[in-house]
Parts: sequence; structure tokens; C-alpha cells
Amino acid sequence: MTPHRHDRWLIDGNNVMGARPDGWWRDRAGAAARLTDGVDAWQQQTGHDVVLVFDGPDRRELTGRSRPGFEVRFAERAGRNAGDDLVVRLAAERGDDDQPDTVVTSDAGLVARLPEAADVVGSGAFRKMLENR
Repeated sequence: MTPHRHDRWLIDGNNVMGARPDGWWRDRAGAAARLTDGVDAWQQQTGHDVVLVFDGPDRRELTGRSRPGFEVRFAERAGRNAGDDLVVRLAAERGDDDQPDTVVTSDAGLVARLPEAADVVGSGAFRKMLENR
């Protein structure tokens, strides 16, 4: 699947954080905040609608940064694949007349669950997009 200029990008935040072994696991909250900052700036530059999805409990300091065109969400339940479930549900909610989403992840299990029309951008490639803006 190749990326197109779609109106909405769904980003698997934990997968993107894990795409680079930079010690993010020692400060997950800090890594999530840095990723949120980078995605926010990228969204403002590109104009794409973005939903950045994280696993774990809601962190109000991040979800409170949501605004039109940029939404930070946390999984609606705890446990394995919780964030993936939210990404899949959001992608499946698109109507037949809507453009398909671009989903950012390198999780093959998540990709297999997405609607066929969804485009996928790998997490490493997306990190490069953030760095090269």
C-alpha cells in the first residue's frame, strides 16, 4: 500500500516510538510528549487531519492538546492490542464515500486487521518524514 494525500492519518503512537531504539522505554511519558510535539508540528505543516493513538491510560496533558485537525487519543481499554483496536475501529468507521485513511504503523498484525482500502506508511518512514519537515 502506498501513501496518498488523504484527509486523515491514524498514527500508532507506541509503534512509532518503538521504531527507534533511543531509550524511549526509560521515559515513556517524555517519549510520548516528544512524539506528540513532532506530529503536531507535522500536522500543521501538511494540513492532514491526524489522530495520534497511544496505548495505556489517558494522559490529559496530551489529550488536552487536541484541536481541530489534530487529536490525541488513548486506548479505550487496557491490555494487549488496545491501541490497535482503536485504530482499527476508527478506520472501519469511514463511510464508503469517504477517502480511506493512511495508517502509520509497522505492526503486521494491525495492518492485517485494517480495511483493504487503507494505505499504510511504516513507522520508520514516518519518523523520517517528521525529521525532514
